[in-house]
Amino acid sequence: MAAKEDRAERFKEVLGTAMKSMALDPELVVSFGTDQPQLVGHKAKLPQLSGAASKKDIAITRGLADSFTLKLANHSDEVHGHYLPQGKNARAIFDAVEQARIEAIGARAMPGVANNLAAMLDDKYGRLTVNRPSNNRKDTPLEEAVGLLLREKLTGAAPPPAAKQYVDLWRDWVEERAGEKFKGLEDALRDQQAFARLSRDLIASLDMADELGDDPDKAEENDEEESSDDQGEQSETPQGEDQESEQSASEEMESAEGETESAEMEAQSAESDDLPDDLEGEEMDDGEEPWRPQLPFSSLSNDNFYKVYANAYDEVISADDLCDPDELTRLRAYLDKQLANLQGVVSRLANRLQRRLMAQQNRSWDFDLEEGVLDAARLTRVVIDPLHALSFKQEQDTKFRDTVVSLLLDNSGSMRGRPITVAATCADILARTLERCGVKVEILGFTTKAWKGGQSREKWLADGKPANPGRLNDLRHIVYKSADEPWRRARKNLGLMMREGLLKENIDGEALIWAHNRLLARQEQRRIMMVISDGAPVDDSTLSVNSGNYLEKHLRQVITDIEGRSPVELIAIGIGHDVTRYYQRAVTIIDAEELGGAMTEKLAELFEEHEQHSPRRRARH
Repeated sequence: MAAKEDRAERFKEVLGTAMKSMALDPELVVSFGTDQPQLVGHKAKLPQLSGAASKKDIAITRGLADSFTLKLANHSDEVHGHYLPQGKNARAIFDAVEQARIEAIGARAMPGVANNLAAMLDDKYGRLTVNRPSNNRKDTPLEEAVGLLLREKLTGAAPPPAAKQYVDLWRDWVEERAGEKFKGLEDALRDQQAFARLSRDLIASLDMADELGDDPDKAEENDEEESSDDQGEQSETPQGEDQESEQSASEEMESAEGETESAEMEAQSAESDDLPDDLEGEEMDDGEEPWRPQLPFSSLSNDNFYKVYANAYDEVISADDLCDPDELTRLRAYLDKQLANLQGVVSRLANRLQRRLMAQQNRSWDFDLEEGVLDAARLTRVVIDPLHALSFKQEQDTKFRDTVVSLLLDNSGSMRGRPITVAATCADILARTLERCGVKVEILGFTTKAWKGGQSREKWLADGKPANPGRLNDLRHIVYKSADEPWRRARKNLGLMMREGLLKENIDGEALIWAHNRLLARQEQRRIMMVISDGAPVDDSTLSVNSGNYLEKHLRQVITDIEGRSPVELIAIGIGHDVTRYYQRAVTIIDAEELGGAMTEKLAELFEEHEQHSPRRRARH
């Protein structure tokens, strides 16, 4: 019996090694248990095997292992999410055909893998059909039939016997509409991006075009074209009929975009929209004497160039006020799934940071207590009066240097995809780490409410387009986690960064002023602000009617004010963008994957630097 168990353990060890090799992932963690088999990030859970396992059980386990490793080696969550349809049924088919692609790659290359996958599918559909009627289409999911039919086309393997009956119910209907699409999918087998595009065509041919949503490729092309048009607009002075017609077209586009967010914007600017008619004249004065943000210690040089046309439409809003709790939960789950593999790396870096910080933790003692550790200095008191209660001491942790850290994240459209997901995860893990060290942390984001101007621009147009209006967009500053809010309560808020349509344009100068002034209002003696950005400030609406370096010049002025006159310590991390030309204390990284290491290292350096220059340091008892 013991020999059988040893063989089972040896099999598990060999299977785990094989999975790491096939997946090209040495960090893959393989475990066995009675829970549902699943792959989450770099962790694979397989069925428990005993020494008495049959050949069939072993083949099924191998099939699951091969399916998981093929997915790790041949699938990108980012590409899949980019092309994922909006409708529930279309998504199910999209997922099914992608799974068929992943498994077909292995089955076509390795006969042993093909046999293992076949055993796994036989077991899966054998269990599914026990309680599932299969005599009509209504009771048989279309996505499973499409996935098995595609598998048949790609590998030549017939559907499992247990699934053959209900696959045949759909076969004629599917092949009549999508038979030609299957041929194209086979040609794109190893190109996930091309395969995903063809999968959307396949779904459209199955009468589900209305569930696809917008074409993601065309949306990107439109963004590039709009950006190109806007750059052309900036290079010329907006005069004459041609420019007027371009502005008119731009206004129509802005109006269309505004309609998609009308409910949200109405709720957020209710106070502004509900102003009585007799106060509208006062708003008009904003165009004549624009408001400008001002640091408490700011030099007056900003008066010469930086203005804000109207600030009535700007907003500072909590993340949980921008979407409902259910959506926030779903977005957080999506964020965790996207970066499950990164969390382990960042967590290790964060733990290293925690050890470095805790090594510097100052400690003190409370004396003359009624309980605790016996105070050796009070032994004479104990001898004289054994019943004396105040003869104990207790070591107390002091607040770690009375510090607060503000993480200010660029929420602009250029951060979409990997950069924003990495930034959200790193901020989340570091906030938790610093909180354990007694350091309070707030997480903030900055973007705009609309593309190419919002209500501010509309007001400027209505006012007759006065010259040199200054900033012409509506700011949206988001509080993901306030400094006094525990991490566990704010954890879900970081998922908001995954929300489609949230990330727009970035006006960095005013964002720094906002985050800086929040820190100035704090009572902590030491205040640190870390800015994470991937580019210079850009707002097409503002730059089209002001100088090309208008926002950048303001950003430089704000940074100069903070670094030269403020008690706030400012550091910056640029993702693929050289921020060292703006900030004195900064680092630039090329790949978003390096962000976790850069954040932890810069914070550790900052704390250690402060420790070395601290004028007084109590001895540690």
